[in-house]
Amino acid sequence: MMEQRVSDKPTVRSRPEPASKPRRVWSTNPAVALWGTMVGKKVVMAVSGLVLVGFVIAHMLGNLKIFLGEGPFNAYAVFLREMGEPLLPYGVLLWVARIILLTSVALHIVAAVQLTRMNWTARPQGYQTKQPVAATYASRTMRWSGVILALFVVYHLLHLTVGAVGFKPGEFHHLSVYKNVAAGFSVWYVSLFYILAMAALCLHLDHGVWSMLQTLGLNNARMTPALRACSRVIALVVFAGFIVVPVAVLAGWVR
Repeated sequence: MMEQRVSDKPTVRSRPEPASKPRRVWSTNPAVALWGTMVGKKVVMAVSGLVLVGFVIAHMLGNLKIFLGEGPFNAYAVFLREMGEPLLPYGVLLWVARIILLTSVALHIVAAVQLTRMNWTARPQGYQTKQPVAATYASRTMRWSGVILALFVVYHLLHLTVGAVGFKPGEFHHLSVYKNVAAGFSVWYVSLFYILAMAALCLHLDHGVWSMLQTLGLNNARMTPALRACSRVIALVVFAGFIVVPVAVLAGWVR
């Protein structure tokens, strides 16, 4: 009978492989982490929209100075470039404002595009029938009005800021803004395009201001009617304040 030999050596058990460290999904930077969420993009749209609405109102009020006459209107254009002197060189503060505005526009557009893609991803199959009962016309046309405004901003800068389009050779003169506006809007189809763009801006503001106030937490059941009315009033006042200038030029009130 054979004896079973038991080895005196202890049994060596293989150690389990260490679990791989979980890959970080969120950045350690809170701002970047917030940007990756739908809520974060809505906040970015609201804050950038607030900056842009403030600029639009200020720009409209500045444009209305044209009715004070050529001297005050041209002086206003010079003042915008002399702001900050002598602490800051000529035109620096104006360029700071332009950079802030361009950054706000870029963030607003990028956030809007990414929000749209996130919504499409969350609902890859669209509804068979769409019945926008509660949605307003302004809310349903937000994307199209945004595209029109983006194209208009490019044209507007080339037109009245640079003088690269819409003027005859030698007709545009730097800082002679009164005559530049009068000459630019004397072309009826340029004024028509401007008025249509302001109609798109009116629609965009009508829903955009309301949505911005809602995102920033200023909305509740009691304040809803007042905030909707405020959004509508701002949109209509801005529309009227902007189109009165080309209308005045075409009517011969501004020459």
